Amino acid sequence: MTNDDGTADRERLRLAEADAGQAAWRRWGPYLSERQWGTVREDYSPDGEAWSYFTHDQARSRAYRWGEDGIAGVSDDKQRLCFALALWNGRDPILKERMFGLTNAEGNHGEDVKEYWFHLDSTPTHSYMKYLYKYPQNAFPYEDLLATNRSRGRDEFEYELLDTGVFDEDRYFDVFVEYAKAGPEDLLVEITAHNRGPDDADLHLLPTLWFRHTWSWAGGTAVPSLGLEPGAVRADHEELGTRRLYFSGASEVLFTGNETNDERIFGTPNATPYVKDGIDRCVVHGERDAVDPGHTGTKAAVHHRLTVPAGGSATVRLRLTDTAVGDAFADFEEIFQVRRAEADVFFEGVVPDTLGEDERRLVRQALAGMLWSKQYYYLDVERWLAEHGADPLAADPRLRNSAWFHMVNDEVMSMPDTWEYPWFAAWDLAFHTIALSMVDIGFAKSQLELLLRRLYLHPNGQIPAYEWNFGDVNPPVHAWAVLFVYELEKHRTGRGDRVFLENAFHKLTKNFAWWLNRKDADGNNVFQGGFLGLDNIGVFDRSAPLPTGGSLDQADGTAWMALYCQNLLEIAVELAVDNPVYVEQAQTLFEHFAWIAVAANRIGKHNTSLWDEDDGFFYDVLRLPDGGATRLKVRSMVGLIPLAATSVVGGWTDRRFPELVSGAKDFIERHPAVADLVASRGGLRPGEDGRHLFALFDKERLRRILHRMLDEDEFLGPHGIRSLSKYHADHPYTFDVHGQSYGVGYLPAESDSGMFGGNSNWRGPVWFPVNILLLRALLNLHAYHGDDFTVECPTGSGRQLTLYEVAREISDRLTSTFLKDADGHRPVHGAQPKFAKDPHWKDLILFHEYFHGDNGAGLGASHQTGWTGLAAVTATLFHVVGSGDWGALREEPLS
Repeated sequence: MTNDDGTADRERLRLAEADAGQAAWRRWGPYLSERQWGTVREDYSPDGEAWSYFTHDQARSRAYRWGEDGIAGVSDDKQRLCFALALWNGRDPILKERMFGLTNAEGNHGEDVKEYWFHLDSTPTHSYMKYLYKYPQNAFPYEDLLATNRSRGRDEFEYELLDTGVFDEDRYFDVFVEYAKAGPEDLLVEITAHNRGPDDADLHLLPTLWFRHTWSWAGGTAVPSLGLEPGAVRADHEELGTRRLYFSGASEVLFTGNETNDERIFGTPNATPYVKDGIDRCVVHGERDAVDPGHTGTKAAVHHRLTVPAGGSATVRLRLTDTAVGDAFADFEEIFQVRRAEADVFFEGVVPDTLGEDERRLVRQALAGMLWSKQYYYLDVERWLAEHGADPLAADPRLRNSAWFHMVNDEVMSMPDTWEYPWFAAWDLAFHTIALSMVDIGFAKSQLELLLRRLYLHPNGQIPAYEWNFGDVNPPVHAWAVLFVYELEKHRTGRGDRVFLENAFHKLTKNFAWWLNRKDADGNNVFQGGFLGLDNIGVFDRSAPLPTGGSLDQADGTAWMALYCQNLLEIAVELAVDNPVYVEQAQTLFEHFAWIAVAANRIGKHNTSLWDEDDGFFYDVLRLPDGGATRLKVRSMVGLIPLAATSVVGGWTDRRFPELVSGAKDFIERHPAVADLVASRGGLRPGEDGRHLFALFDKERLRRILHRMLDEDEFLGPHGIRSLSKYHADHPYTFDVHGQSYGVGYLPAESDSGMFGGNSNWRGPVWFPVNILLLRALLNLHAYHGDDFTVECPTGSGRQLTLYEVAREISDRLTSTFLKDADGHRPVHGAQPKFAKDPHWKDLILFHEYFHGDNGAGLGASHQTGWTGLAAVTATLFHVVGSGDWGALREEPLS
């Protein structure tokens, strides 16, 4: 595999070897989270209060059950042996071994990490990785962060680490951690600490090696061991064999056990004096007898005492390998130089050369964050339930996830982030694969297949939602992502992976049936899916019983199902090219879609269609116990999701599958309700190049929806489509029931409500996942309507754009969130001058969970490069896919 200039792309060769099973290049990677404490997996409390059961304060002393955490850490793909960085500045009350943040009850806007670190680079095989952690030289302000945030209300800003003054006078270290692989099992590590302050400063660097605790639980493994050899720590494990961590320049190597300090945590005697916090107690508190003088254990730290000169730096090198090496550092610099250069060559093939320098930086850091957020996730639910004293075969509604006894999670997975969401979520993961496919299509496809495997997919067909409640309902976007990734690979290589597509199709149809049977309570093709991931977007908590009684017909739930039908229909048509049996399934899916489209637009006796003709918008409908109903007229993303339910099938289907076309026409003629709807929408009338459009609206309704969506006083913000119309800033919506008023108003930033923990807000901010859905819908609509169909964008501007140009306009606004303006300011960083002016901060980008609806400032989780990694897609998509190219994706595939 070579580039245009003839140079070999070694990283793509490594990917090919890994995909073919020829070399385990993905065996070692950044598979440690930044937080394992406070997770559901580690929660053995009687009340399910995970945050308070296993706290940050306990984490240094208490062995984890299901995973590990660390700073800039790596492990093997089953997380048996772990390596990460620990630090001490001589002033902190504890050794810095993991990131600190607030629990949900401690933050004024929910849980929130209070550290600064940046994922700067990574190749998909992790042959090269780079990470930056900013470590203060003065005592870390743990208590100040807790007390100040706890005292602030929801209407106040969060109190961040920069606000404490701990970085004043630049008294901090920039600690860069770089990894380079000499081979699949040979990992080189370089740690460089830069003193940004005005005075020399002491720093203790403690690269730490340890085994995940697997031996004392029921069914545990043999106890592995670490021991000291000249210039190396030797690690012996019954599955991994022998590894050595080579080091130089250390003052000492400290050994202890990865065992719970029962005395500190539970007030009971320790079985061994050498426990998990032994190295912390030795280095920070001077307790020399807390570490094993015999230099054995299951946790070891190579202790470097450094004095870093003002403005200077100090470097530590290590090598973790399965091979005995004479001089571990002889080829160190050469390997690093080669891997850095290979990473540059790889990304030259990913990032279009038409992008500017700042855009290229954005794409590379976004993709680095995606790759650094791959984590090993282990949870055997049946065993977990048994350890809680439950009968795994008898679902107990009082115990979380008790209906998921079949589930065994034991994989490297793409996580939303490494601290606030160090667990997978179904719809997040689907969006992750779109960005990941830019660099590792094999891993992207494996992630989509993962949740459809029998160990994940529930026997009844439900896809697990997320760790806090696998049985909750995330939007069904899996088929959308499968199709998107398939088409991207086909566009890139000229050939789609039909085996992947067919495998996914069969399992997705099982999940589709679950939705039909479980989430259409009245059997009328209008869906009540629950909160559907949009948290507090509604008037009521959509996961809870309604205060009015009755049910909620959801515009977004119904549109999600329409989109699901469309995507499965497209997949069936694609598969029918090789196997005609799928024509029948395509016909069935068309009919499902037709009934959902009819239901979404039905005019009933109470005039309660989801579509409001007066407003030209879709709304939820509240159905009351007495048979009455009313629209909840909140202009939100709920009413824009029907726009996303848009797909196009190439005109070649008329010629290739005439029986599909005739069957659709027969179906329409037999059903007057469908005929009325389809006739008013143009029927099966072909569009550009004979393509067929499936949508919940006609041209007139499309124009009316876009009129609102592209209005800068409603949905179109300077940095993307808002989740709630700005109209509600001056016109909040209220609904009164039983003497209580429920309302929704425009909140461009943090939520003022405790709904869903209070750390998520869909009442005004911009969210990347739903924006990317709308972008793809606009491209589909352009592929059907062509350049002759234009709309005013922005509304009221007088500027007419094609739908392709509208999509590009929205994409550019999304991307601008992260790009420097004329003053060097990136909107994502809000009003923090440090990020705009300081040479050691200005090129660093954070990828937040969501963004201020009016100014683009980052909000929510600060490292959620999961779905916000889609910034890499928005920055590049319109540089690689022209208006005609997108339509061509719908053309006839090769058999």
